[in-house]
Amino acid sequence: MSASGTEVTELQGTLFMVAAPSGAGKSTLVNALLEREPAISLSVSHTTRPPRVGEMYGRHYYFVERAEFEREVAEGIFLEHAEVHGNLYGTSRTTVQELLGQGRDVLLEIDWQGAEQIRRSKPDSVSVFILPPSRVELERRLRGRASDSAEVIERRLHNSREEIAHAHQFDYIVVNDVFEQALADLQAIVRAVRLRSKLQWQRHESLIADLLAPAAS
Repeated sequence: MSASGTEVTELQGTLFMVAAPSGAGKSTLVNALLEREPAISLSVSHTTRPPRVGEMYGRHYYFVERAEFEREVAEGIFLEHAEVHGNLYGTSRTTVQELLGQGRDVLLEIDWQGAEQIRRSKPDSVSVFILPPSRVELERRLRGRASDSAEVIERRLHNSREEIAHAHQFDYIVVNDVFEQALADLQAIVRAVRLRSKLQWQRHESLIADLLAPAAS
């Protein structure tokens, strides 16, 4: 209860979703954002994709077999799940809800299908789509990874058209041309969301109550 006798609503965190076609630089931007904004928690996804060089279980993804993933889908473990480039990806419902309930902001690296699912269950979530500066640059970045086969690269380039066609469904679009500018844009979105009047009214309840109190006679 507040000093005025009214019930105080527990401040919930905000769920941010960041999506992009492969090669747009989503993960690099997200990692840099998390360094600048330590109050945001990254939700680690489950995937059937094999780990790339340097990726660690529990830090980058929870790498699982397809049969285990499908069992978890049947058990309702995931807040969202989708098949992307032939691999399955999913977000733990419990992990996200616990973090949001603690008042922490949560960020999901996600695809447009997963974002669509989450919008239906969490309409107050905030979504951002990352675009590459050109198709030529997108292909250059994909081929420069040297971690995927030619077949995988071609599939990702082909699928990028459908992914980009859904960018208008997102709340914000950031073009990752100059990295520092794209990072600044992403951080500006986070800060603007945190300054929404509803959140600020809850966050500064005591201040507002003091400002609205009748003047002393």
